Amino acid sequence: CYLQLCGEDHRWWWKSFWNCATAGVYLFLYSLWFLSSKLDLVGALPIMVYLTYMSMISIAFGLFCGAIGFYSCFWFTKKIYGAVKVD
Repeated sequence: CYLQLCGEDHRWWWKSFWNCATAGVYLFLYSLWFLSSKLDLVGALPIMVYLTYMSMISIAFGLFCGAIGFYSCFWFTKKIYGAVKVD
């Protein structure tokens, strides 16, 4: 967040969100690996149910992590600009 502010990047809102929200993408990719190597599901329906639940969990996890990343960067920005003394 600080490096984005130093570079005068006005799109720090989205970058702070996406930097943390990609954890949901990693979780979904890990669930695909887990499905292919560890699970022994037979038939299309159990696989579809597993992928549906894991996609919902991954989206929720990504939104949660992205919100935490955004709010922490927003708090830091307010703190650092609140400490600037204007005379």
